[in-house]
Parts: sequence; structure tokens; C-alpha cells
Amino acid sequence: MAQYFEVHPDNPQVRLLKQAAGLLERGGVVAIPTDSSYALACHLDDKAAVDRLRQIRGVDERHHLTLLCRDLSELANYARVDNRQYRLMRSATPGPYTFILEATREVPRRVSHPQRKTIGLRVPDHRALQELLALHGAPLLATTLIPPGATRPLNDAQEIRERFEHQVAGVIDAGACASEPTTIIDLTPMGTGGQALLLRQGRGDVAALGL
Repeated sequence: MAQYFEVHPDNPQVRLLKQAAGLLERGGVVAIPTDSSYALACHLDDKAAVDRLRQIRGVDERHHLTLLCRDLSELANYARVDNRQYRLMRSATPGPYTFILEATREVPRRVSHPQRKTIGLRVPDHRALQELLALHGAPLLATTLIPPGATRPLNDAQEIRERFEHQVAGVIDAGACASEPTTIIDLTPMGTGGQALLLRQGRGDVAALGL
């Protein structure tokens, strides 16, 4: 049975987020709020948790998972970033954008794309999630909470609890999120002089990035 943490979206209760962080430390998959939609998250270095996250979401190893980072300096530890890529990300961070970048050795091979050796990274603009990341002390591995066979993400914590209470360790309820996934931008072509590629139009406005 999933534990349920109801937190204030602007002033989240630290004691509840500490309990949720404890679930993540012990290998649990937790449903979390973000600035786009709810997501599933787990510990980056826990193979069993990553396998569980993929199973719940219904995706295989070719599906890009995303590292949720507190800021760009943390993001740079897990991806190879040049000046052009950094400037583009800085213009959209924090925000509802996921950037595909070449993974560094800090990223376990089992969570990067098996052929491209890339990883999704983003810095969310959500107070409760930022507090959770700070308590966890490292990025979380995540994927948008789109149920298998569905096309839209879930944005109601009560519904998530009812549908996944036997599959996730916990649900953090910080109120309804936007029911739209992030905008995904592939920045890897920029590393060889090319241009960024829009892979998915979501909540993030690409016009703000000059794309």
C-alpha cells in the first residue's frame, strides 16, 4: 500500500518530504509532482528500483529516462555540455523542458540510451520537488506518469493513489499539476555544430528558446 503525503505546493512540510525521501533511499518508486505533470521517480543507483519504474510505466531500455536536477551545475556532472548547449539550457531553466544530452560516466549505463549513450536531463520549477531533491542530495531518475496504453499524463494525486497504490511506494500530493508533459529537445547535434532538434512539443514554449 502506497504511503500518501499531502504537502503544501508553496510551503511543503519538510517532515513529510523527509519520509518520502526515505522511501526513495530504500529503493521505492514514488509518484511526484512537477511543473508539467506528475512523474514516477526513483534512486538513480538502484537497479531494482529502475527496473520497477520501467515496469510500472510500461517502457523498455530504449525509452529515455530523465534525471531531475536541482540546478545546471548539478546537471553538468551527468552530461557533456558545451557553451552553446549551456546557453540554450540556461534560457529555459528551471522550467518544463527535458534536454537530451550525451551522458557522462556518472550515469550508470543501464539507465542511458543503449545505442546513443544519451540521457534526458531537466531542472524542474516546482517548490516541493526542489525540496525533495535537496533532501535526497542527488538527482532523481524519473519518467512522466503516463499509464500504459494512455497518451496523456496523470495530474491528480488521488487518482494516482487509487490506480497505483499497490505498485508505488508513495505518492506526494502537492495539488493538481498541469496535465501536459515537458517539451523534449535533443541538444546532441549542437555538439558537432548542428542545431537543436524538437522531439516533443509539450508545456515548454520553444519560441522562448529561439527554435
